[in-house]
Amino acid sequence: MDARAEILAVAMRAFAERGFDGASLQDIADRVGIRKASLLYHFESKDLLRLAVLEQLLLRWNDVLPRLLMVAAGGGPRIGSVMDELVQFFSADPNRARLLLREILDRPDDMRRLIGKHVAPWVKVVADYIREGQARGEMHATVDPEAYVQQVINMVVSGVATASSLAGALIDEPPVAAGKASRPAGRRRAPTTPSAASARAERSGKELLRIARESLFRERPTRATKTAR
Repeated sequence: MDARAEILAVAMRAFAERGFDGASLQDIADRVGIRKASLLYHFESKDLLRLAVLEQLLLRWNDVLPRLLMVAAGGGPRIGSVMDELVQFFSADPNRARLLLREILDRPDDMRRLIGKHVAPWVKVVADYIREGQARGEMHATVDPEAYVQQVINMVVSGVATASSLAGALIDEPPVAAGKASRPAGRRRAPTTPSAASARAERSGKELLRIARESLFRERPTRATKTAR
C-alpha cells in the first residue's frame, strides 16, 4: 500500500472512531508512521483529507453497482447481488458505515451535496431495475423505487454502524435437537468474544437482507397454488 492510500485508510478509521473534530492530523500521521509534514505533502489540510476519504468511499459505487446490475441476469439476481454487495462492503469494515453515519449527522448539508454527486446516479439505475421488475410482476407494485433504495442504504449503514452497540439485544439461539420444535427457556447471552461478535454481525446481516428482499419481491405462487387455480 502506497503512502497516500495508507493515509486514507488510517484517516477513515480515525474519523470513524473519533469524529472529524476529535481526530488530529498528528494522530493520523503517528498511526501511519510518518511526520505530519509528510502527511500535509499529500493532503494540504484536514478538510481536504476528509473530502478525499469520503469521495474514495462513495466513488466505489459508481463502478461496483452498475457492473453488478449488468453482469447478473434477471431482475431478482441483479437486485439481490446489489443488496449482498452493499451489506458485505460495510460489514467487511464497519468503520465505513460509522464514518458515513457520523458525517450525515454532523454535516448534513455537505453530505447532501456529496450524496447527490456520487450516490444519486446509481440510485436511479437501481430504481429503474426495480421498475422493470414491477412491470414483470416480480416486485410489489406499491414500492416507491427511489425511496426503497434510500431506505435500504439507511438500513445497511445505520445497522452496521450501530451493530456492536446493539449486539447486547441479541440473545444467542441454542441449537435445537432434531425433532424438538422450540427453544428452551432461559436462553443466555454468550460472552462478547471476536467469534461471538462476528456470529452476531452475520446473523444481523442475514436478517437485514431478508427484510430488504421480502419487502421488495412478490411471493411466487407454489405448484399447489397454481394447481388450485
